[in-house]
Amino acid sequence: MSIEVLEEAGHDVDVRRLVRLSRFVMDRLRVHPQAELCIKLVDEGTIAELNERWMEKQGPTDVLAFPMDELRPGLADEDPEEGVLGDLVLCPQVAERQAAEAREKGQAGHSATDEVDLLTVHGILHLLGYDHAEPEEHREMFGLQARLLAEWQAVLSGETVE
Repeated sequence: MSIEVLEEAGHDVDVRRLVRLSRFVMDRLRVHPQAELCIKLVDEGTIAELNERWMEKQGPTDVLAFPMDELRPGLADEDPEEGVLGDLVLCPQVAERQAAEAREKGQAGHSATDEVDLLTVHGILHLLGYDHAEPEEHREMFGLQARLLAEWQAVLSGETVE
């Protein structure tokens, strides 16, 4: 897998961790081993401009996903397609603010790194065609997101994940 991270935010983000997490998620979802992903870390001004231009929404957001070849998760009985998964644009400043808000709401231990992890998984799921506009889609996407994040945390803590 080709995973490129462009750090343009001037923020302290563990780029190697982002690559490892992205590879983990793409492997779990049986994305073709030659698929390409680009993650761009940007400041609030840049993501606000992209949010307005492409989503017609005002202000900065946390993550934007730009799919390219419309790849989908591989199924157990068929080989995944090769191609360019797409681009994720993440804003570490927004992630940091959201992590602080989560801690204020009593979600102890939710760091800015945890929020960036969540946004990375969320963005990859969007690149793979998942959405959360409808209640059933929301349940499916957020359930898968939670499972992937739990498995990732288990890997980080040295547990075996099946």
